[in-house]
Amino acid sequence: MVKPVAARGLHNLVVQQLGRLIVSGELAPGSGLPREEVLAERLQVSRTALREAMKVLVAKGLIESRQRTGARVRDEVNWNQLDADVLGWRCASMPTDSFVEKLVEMRELIEPGAAAAAAKRRTEAQLADLKAAYEAMAASADLDAWAEADLAFHQALLKATNNELMVSLFSVIETALGTFFLLSARNAGNFKAALPYHQEVYEAVRRKRPEVARKAMASMVAESRENMGKRPRKRRASAEA
Repeated sequence: MVKPVAARGLHNLVVQQLGRLIVSGELAPGSGLPREEVLAERLQVSRTALREAMKVLVAKGLIESRQRTGARVRDEVNWNQLDADVLGWRCASMPTDSFVEKLVEMRELIEPGAAAAAAKRRTEAQLADLKAAYEAMAASADLDAWAEADLAFHQALLKATNNELMVSLFSVIETALGTFFLLSARNAGNFKAALPYHQEVYEAVRRKRPEVARKAMASMVAESRENMGKRPRKRRASAEA
């Protein structure tokens, strides 16, 4: 089940490997990990490196370590869901239906308000960045280029709110949003189908019309929700048992 890690690998390699196994469900909540000496030998790392890795996983809320019972995988509700690694691991193996729905809901709650705030407070330099991202989307020749430019557009929009909390939020959810935009565009058939929505948002921000920006972004998110509904359904194996 667990692939060996190179002998000289840093403890981060252990964090990445065990983290993926936990988040993917291969190591189920409540399951215990092997004893320290057994796991270190299986991963081909020192016990010191393993201990450091376990500390990181404890801090992320993925495992708990008790003196008598050893390390055990925690329930998903205890995970640090906004941790960049945890988000990355969830997205790496294609998001489940439940996770996709939560991403859509997060966008519905945050992005229309962010668009309105950007329309109120954006600077000329920030508007130029938003325009550059939009133009990159329009000029994109393939899906990967589109997704990269799409992510840059939303990053520029959040920066234009001039709300440092919004900017910090993007740095946390960047991986999840990037995966979401890629899947949404792929399911749309024509990956540039959402370009008119982005133009509407840009124009509303340019003209400093907050409520128009809010409605345009809400329409964009609704369109993404529809696209994500077209994807093949995927759930955790434990949820189907």
